[in-house]
Formats: sequence, structure tokens, C-alpha cells
Amino acid sequence: MRTFALAALLLLPLAQGCFLTRDTTNQPLQEERIVQLGPGLSSAEVLELLGGPMEVVQLGRRSAWRYDHQRTKRTGLTLFVVTALNTDTQEDRLWLFFNEYDRLAAFGSTLQASSSEWVLPWVDSHE
Repeated sequence: MRTFALAALLLLPLAQGCFLTRDTTNQPLQEERIVQLGPGLSSAEVLELLGGPMEVVQLGRRSAWRYDHQRTKRTGLTLFVVTALNTDTQEDRLWLFFNEYDRLAAFGSTLQASSSEWVLPWVDSHE
């Protein structure tokens, strides 16, 4: 038992550390392409401009397309047997609404993925 306690005591400094991780889902939405959108564009023109959507929702004879991109940054600190962790996930999302003639009727976007941050676990980055 004494050998185990001594080994644990010698290995204790190795149980400390910090880490940064980043996860990305899908390609970022490009604002310079989104500003080229406008009412009346055909779905073929939108496909050429933005590529395929992540989701297509049928709304009767109309449809809605969703594009999204997500970035998560995670910061952690381990001291002895306690780990503190902070995760910041931000998203880009674009919805396109097509009328029954397959023409773009409306769209809306939010572009926040690039604002995700690595922040120490005990700091509130949104103050």
C-alpha cells in the first residue's frame, strides 16, 4: 500500500494540464455570396451560387432550404482531480424560402460562427 501511495504522489504532477480544442461542422457561409441573393432567383441559380443545402423542407408547393455552419471552441484546465471546462459554440445559419414557381421569395441569415472564442473556464466572455 505504501508503494502505491508513493507512486500516486510521484505521478500527481502529471495529472495537471490545459487544453484547447476546436470543432467545425460544414463549410463557413460566405457573406460575399449571400449578398448576391435576391428575390426572383431560381433554385438552380441559388445552387450554383451556394451549393447544396443541408436541409430542404417542403411547405406545400413551396420549399425552404437551410444552410448552416458551426464552430465550437473549448478550453479546459485540469488541476489534480478537478477539471474546469468552457465551451463556446457559435453558428452561421441561412434560410431561403422559395415560392411555388421555384423562385426565391425571401431569405434570412445570421453569421456568428467566426465569433466563437477560447475563454478560460472561470471567465464569462459575454459580460
